[in-house]
Amino acid sequence: MNIRRIGRHLLEHRWRVNQLFPARVLANIEQAIKQGEATHTGEVRFVVEGALDGAPLFRNQSARSRALDVFSQLRIWDTEHNNGVLIYLLLADHDVEIVADRGIHARVGTEGWEKICREMEAEFRSGQFERGVIKGIEAVSRELATHFPPRGPDHNELPDKPVVM
Repeated sequence: MNIRRIGRHLLEHRWRVNQLFPARVLANIEQAIKQGEATHTGEVRFVVEGALDGAPLFRNQSARSRALDVFSQLRIWDTEHNNGVLIYLLLADHDVEIVADRGIHARVGTEGWEKICREMEAEFRSGQFERGVIKGIEAVSRELATHFPPRGPDHNELPDKPVVM
């Protein structure tokens, strides 16, 4: 159990998420997802969580493990072409994780997703949270467009609205 990490998570308040991601920013992120999904048949979700609490925190759950849980809870794996992608931000850990379903992950690979995460984290370090998320969505959408281009009318399988936890 990492006492410093527990302290960070206990002190991270929901107001920080609301400060960094007000309604205007969330609307811009939703619009970026919609625009990106017009270029491919994949599904992109963005989730921001201020901090872990309760059992996940005291079990020392990693951001990656939490992202996998969220991926499952939001049923991002449940797309027709197995091409759903979650961009997950855990603010207290300053960590971005991308979890991709097997259809797209097999084509992009861990290194490709990690590169996008690192680019987003660089934007976050400079205080550019909105720009970092939108750049990440655009990068994920480029990968999806390469491997899952549009094929006629596409129905939206998952909501585009960002999730704040």
